[in-house]
Amino acid sequence: MENYRPTIGLEIHAELHTLTKMFCACLNDPDERAKNTNICPVCMAHPGSLPAVNREAVKKVLLVGTALGATLADFSEFDRKNYFYPDIPKGYQISQYAHPLVQGGTLGGVAITRVHLEEDTARSQHLAETSLVDFNRAGVPLMELVTEPVIHSAQVASAFARELQLLLRALGVGEAHMDKGEMRVEANISVAPSSAQGLKGDSLALEGVALETLGTKVEVKNLNSFRSVERAITHEIERQTALIESGGEVAQETRGWDEVQQATFSQRKKESSHDYRYFPDPDLPKLMLSEIPEFSSEVLKKELPELPWERRERYLTLGLKPDDVEMFLSDKRYGKLFEETLQLQSDASNLIANFIGSDIAGLVSKYGDAGLANITPEGLTAVVALFADKSISSRGAKDAIAEVFMNGGDFAEVSKKYLQQSDTGALEIIAQKVVDANPSVVAEYKAGKGASLQFLVGQGMKESNGSANPQALLKAIQKILV
Repeated sequence: MENYRPTIGLEIHAELHTLTKMFCACLNDPDERAKNTNICPVCMAHPGSLPAVNREAVKKVLLVGTALGATLADFSEFDRKNYFYPDIPKGYQISQYAHPLVQGGTLGGVAITRVHLEEDTARSQHLAETSLVDFNRAGVPLMELVTEPVIHSAQVASAFARELQLLLRALGVGEAHMDKGEMRVEANISVAPSSAQGLKGDSLALEGVALETLGTKVEVKNLNSFRSVERAITHEIERQTALIESGGEVAQETRGWDEVQQATFSQRKKESSHDYRYFPDPDLPKLMLSEIPEFSSEVLKKELPELPWERRERYLTLGLKPDDVEMFLSDKRYGKLFEETLQLQSDASNLIANFIGSDIAGLVSKYGDAGLANITPEGLTAVVALFADKSISSRGAKDAIAEVFMNGGDFAEVSKKYLQQSDTGALEIIAQKVVDANPSVVAEYKAGKGASLQFLVGQGMKESNGSANPQALLKAIQKILV
């Protein structure tokens, strides 16, 4: 495969979190369980019903474009994308073609072609002898982001999708849960010999890359996990490479991903834009965005929160471990707890991160997240402060966190039982007990094995249930061994 160069472009759909659907007043509720509940004549395409543009959805897409450093449209309009499928009640989808809301921009070093707004389709359920359609999702605001074909590995493609999910969540425009279908990735993949000798395809000048010939583009649709994105692209690169090497030709088509077989499969011939017969929707007004004050670049920039890459850089500057940084970025529960605790104790960022990333996350993994409600920033600050001034040991801090997580209670009160003992008399009793119980270890220490002393200290910590001050206990044991 070293003689071949894969080229990948992504099309990512993400449902927007709005109160109502894109062109009607029906609730936009992704968690609605009752089928065909949030529907009306507009989203069911009854004759005579007329759509109206969801202002909130337009603003959310413009906010994404602002974060990407893209060009926001002055003029925009909606088009009809014509095709027939049971999940499209109108026989066409309202989308955008010639005049998207957003053009250009970058994310994670990947150039973006456009971001536009459309309506989602209904959800089809195919059973053994019949197919059912739930129209609750029909008409939900759907953002589509299209990248330039500048990605050359499955790993970069997956990383880009993750970064986009972080951005959508940070901006509050959508949760983008892939397992719920709120974000779906489609990958356009082509493979060409590195020299591109004698290969038919489209020519494209990429930034910083000489004019090259690309292979035949294959689209893999509806990838619903980051792992599937990476595996499907990897498989498709291998499939196309093997086909070319055997003298075959890659067909321009749409393929699906079989998670069980870990392979792509042919679905249909790939359509071109002219197949959809796009034309401006006559029922919707043209949008002159410059005439709407709240859609101006200046206003939108002021509404931007700290963006994921800015937050990542701040965390790394604080010295946090990369794994903890990504955890706080991707999981709101941990990120919020870290930020709020950091505001109370700004000089203990690494201690806070360690307790959250190791101890609290471990408890959640083992017992679920119900106990997180018991872990407050104020309580965690109390534990961190006690550990920082050596009033409580690492073991004591862990035990205090676990007790509050499981049973609730006030951290300050719970921590009292785990305070380190520094009373010389009490520690001397523990030290003598440990020395008497481990004569062979004592002999090894006196013979020059320094590690034996640490073993004795560890036994003393167990004897004190973690409450002994390690340094004071060490001194007490050394005093006996002299």
